[in-house]
Amino acid sequence: MRWNGIAIIVALLAGSAQAEHVLRVNNDDTLRAAARGATAGTHILIAPGTYAGGIYLEKLQGTEKEPIILEAEDAANPPTFKGGRVGFGLSDCSYMVLRDLVIAGQPINGLNIDDGGTFDTPAHHITLENLTIRDIGPVGNFDAIKLSGVTNFVVRNCHAEGWGGQGVDMVGCHDGVIESCEFRGKKGFSQDVGPQCKGGTSRIVVRNCLFVGPLERGINAGGSTGMQFFRPMDAPFEGADITVEGCRFNAVDAPIAFVGADGSLFRFNTVYHPRWALRILQENQNARLVRSHNGRYENNLIIFQGDPREGGVNIGPETQPKTFSFTGNWWYCEQAPSHSTPRLPAEEKDGTYGTDPEVKVEANGDVTIPADSPAAKVGAAAWKRP
Repeated sequence: MRWNGIAIIVALLAGSAQAEHVLRVNNDDTLRAAARGATAGTHILIAPGTYAGGIYLEKLQGTEKEPIILEAEDAANPPTFKGGRVGFGLSDCSYMVLRDLVIAGQPINGLNIDDGGTFDTPAHHITLENLTIRDIGPVGNFDAIKLSGVTNFVVRNCHAEGWGGQGVDMVGCHDGVIESCEFRGKKGFSQDVGPQCKGGTSRIVVRNCLFVGPLERGINAGGSTGMQFFRPMDAPFEGADITVEGCRFNAVDAPIAFVGADGSLFRFNTVYHPRWALRILQENQNARLVRSHNGRYENNLIIFQGDPREGGVNIGPETQPKTFSFTGNWWYCEQAPSHSTPRLPAEEKDGTYGTDPEVKVEANGDVTIPADSPAAKVGAAAWKRP
C-alpha cells in the first residue's frame, strides 16, 4: 500500500510478535516525513539519488531490540545529501543507526549529534556505519562528525575526507568505539585533527583506522573546552582512558597528542613520516583539570623521514611528562639510522632503535610490513583484535 509516496511493508520479526515497519523513500518530502515520524522499529530505506541536507531530528527513541534505522536501499549506490548548514542533526535521540550514506559539502558539520543541551538525558546507542563524509568547511572549526553528550556509540567503516576542524569531535562523550575508519586530509581544507576526545570525554577506543595527511594531529586524547560545555560538568580532565590501537598514520604531524589527558594508551600503531611521534600538551589551564599525565606508548612502529624533531616528542608547559611510560617501541630514521633513538621524557623499556622495518606504502596510503619483517611483532600488523 502507499501513503504520501512511501511504500510501507510490515514484516513480523522472526520469533517475535513485534513488527518492523520498513519504509522505502525516494524524495526529500517523503524522507523527512518518514524520519520525523519514526518510532521504535522504523526502518527507512533511501533510494539512490541526491537529497537535500539540513535534516534535523529530535527525541527519536528506538530500543535495543527495535532501533530506528536510516540506510541506503542499495549500499552499492548510496544516496548523497548535499546542502544545508549540516547534513544531518540528531538531538536527544537513542538507539538509532545511520548506514551507507554520503554527506557532502556542508559549511558547518556533516553530522551533528547532541544531547539537546543537557547531559541528564544524553543521546545514546547511536551507530554510524559505512558513511562517507567529505568537503566540510573548508576552513575553521567545522567537523565531519560532531558528537556532544553522546554515550554508547559506534562509528564503524566510515570515510572522512576534507573537513575544517575534526574528523570526529567528541565533547563530553563516553563509552564509544571508532573502528575501521579512514581519515584523509585534503588540500584546501584546514583539517586539524581526526578524532578529538575532550570536554570530559572518557572510555573511547579508536582502533584499526587509517590516517593519511595532511593532518596536524591524528588523535587528540583531550583538547581545550569551555568549562560550561563539560559533560559531566565537574569532570577533572579533558579526556581520560582513551585507547588508540592497530592504527596506521601516514604523513600526520603528530599521530597522538595527549592534551589535558588522564591516563590514556597508544599501542600497536604504525607511524610513518611524522613530525613528532607524540605530543604532551596542556591547552586548558583551568585549575580544576589534571595536568597531562600517565600516558602509555607501547609496541608502536615509528619511521621518521629525517632526524626526529625535538627528539621525537613535543612537550608543552604545565604537563607531567615524566609520568609517561614507553615500552617495546621500534624507532627508525630512514635518512640516518644511527640517529633513530628518540629523546623521551622517561626511560624506555625494551625499545629497538635503528633497524630497518622494511615498510611498504600502498597506493591508498596505507602502511604495511611483510610477514618476515624484523619488526613484525610491533605496530599495526601485530595488533590483535580483542
